[in-house]
Amino acid sequence: MNRNIKKAEMKARRHRRIRGKLSGNPGRPRMCVYRSHKQIYVQLIDDEAGVTLLAASSLQMELANGGGIAGAKAVGADVAKRALDKGIAQVAFDRAGYRYHGRIKALADAAREAGLKF
Repeated sequence: MNRNIKKAEMKARRHRRIRGKLSGNPGRPRMCVYRSHKQIYVQLIDDEAGVTLLAASSLQMELANGGGIAGAKAVGADVAKRALDKGIAQVAFDRAGYRYHGRIKALADAAREAGLKF
């Protein structure tokens, strides 16, 4: 079996397993992270209503190195600030099958430092 197919399949399995246990609601929306090679994106989602409450990305912030750890920290702090302004203090962190290290961990730590609880 091709290694890339196996890797993608394993990520999809992890994501399905996480989403089976995790759901967002108006009081505690799901904070979903997507990581591409160059950028990082975050959404706060109310799964009960099926709406995105808030979205932020390194692309919107026009960072020089949007996909790096510094960019992830900036996006995490920005999404936390904007969420707190909207009255959202608690979220359920959905890492979307990505391992909790590097950019994902940097984003989560920055969001926690800025005041979000998860």
